[in-house]
Amino acid sequence: MQEENKVLACVDRSDYADTVTEAATWAARRLEAPMELLHILDRHPESASGNDHSGTIGFNAQQHLLETLSEEDAARSKTAREQGRLFLNRLRERAIAAGVPAPDVRLRHGELEETLVEQQPGVSLFVLGRRGESAEATHRDLGRNVERVVRALKRPILAVTEEFRTPRRVMLAFDGGIMARRGVELVAESPLFQGLPIHVLMSGKTTRDGTKQLEWARTTLEHAGLETQAALVPGDAEYVIARSVLEQEIDLLVMGAYGHSPIRTLLFGSKTSDLLRSARIPTLLLR
Repeated sequence: MQEENKVLACVDRSDYADTVTEAATWAARRLEAPMELLHILDRHPESASGNDHSGTIGFNAQQHLLETLSEEDAARSKTAREQGRLFLNRLRERAIAAGVPAPDVRLRHGELEETLVEQQPGVSLFVLGRRGESAEATHRDLGRNVERVVRALKRPILAVTEEFRTPRRVMLAFDGGIMARRGVELVAESPLFQGLPIHVLMSGKTTRDGTKQLEWARTTLEHAGLETQAALVPGDAEYVIARSVLEQEIDLLVMGAYGHSPIRTLLFGSKTSDLLRSARIPTLLLR
């Protein structure tokens, strides 16, 4: 029977693997949930032997070439699986040392988005790196899969940066919308945040009922036993949140993600992507 509440750590051979494991370990312990490390091998690896197989060849030679290529593909696939198992076992030992008693590991062939959507019914929290193995190492770049994967999933996603430290202070980016209100309720109910001070920040354009909405968020969290501060700071959301993260020494940002359609994002840009680029701390994305 499939678990219904596991923390699924999506790891690849990038520098993020260790920090994804650390973040998933922290979450699994706080939630008292099972943890799984998932490594996905590309179904169609873009690799080649380097040999030149061009030119016109006879039937027998062609058949021999196809057999040779098939053998080479099988050998590469076997090597990738063996390397993947070693990679996962190393991360599993790391998670065990950090206090997760029996983390599971899974090696799969396929596409990232398709595989994660398939796994979604058994997952309460996904953990992944903001950039993957193929991304350039620049602080303001996002992995090419981040937006596509986040849009495809309906579970919370913890997107980590290059470093992870145990969260001591949490910021909730609040705009009064439906997703933001669900975020408040999630923070209030989840063991993930128990004992952590919460800073609720409302920014962007001021609205007539903004103060009332912010007060609702503060009292909801306080009634759940959470130490809560709330602030309404007009201004550009990306700038205000990034500045407040530094000033308040925030370790974890919680926010709604990609509330608009991909077409609108293409035309007008995405605040979610802007915030992910500017915030240098792990971010819990809510869909």
